[in-house]
Amino acid sequence: MMLMMIENIRINLAIISTIFEKMGSHIYFACKDTCMNILRFGTAGTPISSTSRDSRSGVERVHELGLNCMEVEFVRGVKMGVETAHKLGQAARDNDVALSVHAPYYINLNSREMEKVDASRKRIMDSARIGALFGARGVVFHPAFYHDDPSDTVYGIVKTHLLELAAQLEEEGINVLLRPETTGKGSQFGTLIELLEMSAELDGVIPCYDFSHMHAREAALNSYEEFCGILDKVEDYLGREGLKNMHIHVSGIEYGPKGEKKHLVLEESDMEYHGLVRAWKEYTIRGTVICESPNLEGDALLLQDAYRGL
Repeated sequence: MMLMMIENIRINLAIISTIFEKMGSHIYFACKDTCMNILRFGTAGTPISSTSRDSRSGVERVHELGLNCMEVEFVRGVKMGVETAHKLGQAARDNDVALSVHAPYYINLNSREMEKVDASRKRIMDSARIGALFGARGVVFHPAFYHDDPSDTVYGIVKTHLLELAAQLEEEGINVLLRPETTGKGSQFGTLIELLEMSAELDGVIPCYDFSHMHAREAALNSYEEFCGILDKVEDYLGREGLKNMHIHVSGIEYGPKGEKKHLVLEESDMEYHGLVRAWKEYTIRGTVICESPNLEGDALLLQDAYRGL
């Protein structure tokens, strides 16, 4: 009996080993985003206190500060070379810093001019391609403007583009998530519900949750109860796995009737960050929190300390 049990175990282990050999790369990349078992905090770009402005120095400074993620900012174009990307990836691995990438700001998948749509798609793809080389977990971008189109029309247009871009990334073997960002102005496509619905329908797409944008856009969504409501919606659309794979932007924010105006230092704004981190703790979310405040690492550390102090 004992010999039979040992033989069965040996056969089962052989089967599992074969499965992993055939699917190993797929398992690795599936876990790359979802297997982060902590909530990481970091900066949008190289910390202000870094002695050099390059991203590799930024990663090293993030680690020195006691933070553990950073978003590489391709604000005006994707200008990083392959060799630099590989060195950045090595630095991130050496310092246990999770990286993401923000695509150039001028992206509008609903432009009336097709050359601008094509350029927008190229900016997203270029960001994902170079980001993959340094181990980025996702590419963040502002998806579109409504112009005079109804929301459902723009939704269909953006969804078609993201479906095609996700397919192209898969075809090229680029395992980077597309992360359309919740936007801060009523003129911009990207409400929480729009992006959650789209993410529930498309593989390879999941939102970047900018809590400051959501607050500015609605002139609301700035209390513990409302933050819990946002996380409830994430779970409703994407399940518990959605809460385990969150990429978040936070800063203080100035806003008016049309929404977002500019980022502010947290303590100089009305952003109720104490209630926000409490909600994150209550829902046991996982992923990365990127601080976009003007003082970057100062507020990143403030958020991290508030969260860990609960």
